[in-house]
Amino acid sequence: MKKLKKIGTYLLLSTIFLLVILTLSYFAFVNFYPSFGGDVSDERKERYRSSKQFEDDGFVNAKDVPKDASFSETLSIARKFFFEKVENGRPDKDLTVLKMDATAVANYGKATRLIWFGHSAFLLQVDGKNILIDPMFGSVCAPHPWLGSERFYKELPLTIEQLPKIDAVVISHDHYDHLDYESIEQLKTKVDAYFVPLGVGVHLEAWGIESIKITEMDWWQETTFKNIQFACTPAQHFSGRKLNNGQSTLWASWVIKSDSSSLFFSGDSGYGPHFEQIGETYGPFNVAMMECGQYDKLWPDIHMFPEETAQAGIDVQATTLMPIHWGAFQLALHSWTDPIERVSKKAEALRIPLITPKIGEPIVIDDLQKPYDTWW
Repeated sequence: MKKLKKIGTYLLLSTIFLLVILTLSYFAFVNFYPSFGGDVSDERKERYRSSKQFEDDGFVNAKDVPKDASFSETLSIARKFFFEKVENGRPDKDLTVLKMDATAVANYGKATRLIWFGHSAFLLQVDGKNILIDPMFGSVCAPHPWLGSERFYKELPLTIEQLPKIDAVVISHDHYDHLDYESIEQLKTKVDAYFVPLGVGVHLEAWGIESIKITEMDWWQETTFKNIQFACTPAQHFSGRKLNNGQSTLWASWVIKSDSSSLFFSGDSGYGPHFEQIGETYGPFNVAMMECGQYDKLWPDIHMFPEETAQAGIDVQATTLMPIHWGAFQLALHSWTDPIERVSKKAEALRIPLITPKIGEPIVIDDLQKPYDTWW
């Protein structure tokens, strides 16, 4: 009996020791590795309390979502991600990317156009201005390369070094597949201004961006920069870059308007009535870039299913719909082509024009009727 008690005590102490080591390792990693970004101070929280989206100690959605997963649900999600093989989860080989000529891009001055870098990243060229949207150019969307799967392709249409001077960077929220430390670090010397939802500026400031360059905005706030209008609009999602700062920063969609074009960028969002509200306030749009990927029945409120993406395009009064948030990373348990196949079918049924450019293929607003290949 005494021997059993000794073994039990040893196992208990060993478990406690292991938990202490893991906890200390986590906090050391978080505190000394820059990709985790900054933390919202109590002083900033006081400023955010005037926002309708800020309650208690963090931001909330208009609907009471997402719900915190139970312990069993968390284990179920973890088990699926680590042990369930997804058929066709990644392409068999690297996707073909159309390379852009850096000089031609820098000197471009014609009709408004978009260049898709895959997932949710874009270069928008409008009225002589260069705007980057959610510029995640890294190979892995995680705080460390060991903690995520690699991008579906190794080369980008343009490297960061090849990008022209950037007038503005627009960020939808602080998740790693939208806000990337390495990309922001390499872009520093090229960018004039940053437009972000409330709180997201703390990460940029932690990475050495001057606060004077950062404009934090709440839902339904508008600003004009170099004759381009930016409106921060609602989304239904969540935020956080580490275990203890969830919902400390706001998430958003964006409206970008110029004299020649009107664009909507959904960021990440579950389906909800906010799309119709945005359409009534700011529509119609030449193009709506709508999230379409990384969904699952376990988190239906924070990412749209493809059929909802098509309906959301109609809700915001988009003349043309472009599915995004797919084609670059495996962050859910569906096949990599499932989003585009399903949204194409639903868009046809709803009679909303759909564009499906290759990664790097220019999308010219004055020529949206051109045919696009079924390249996937």
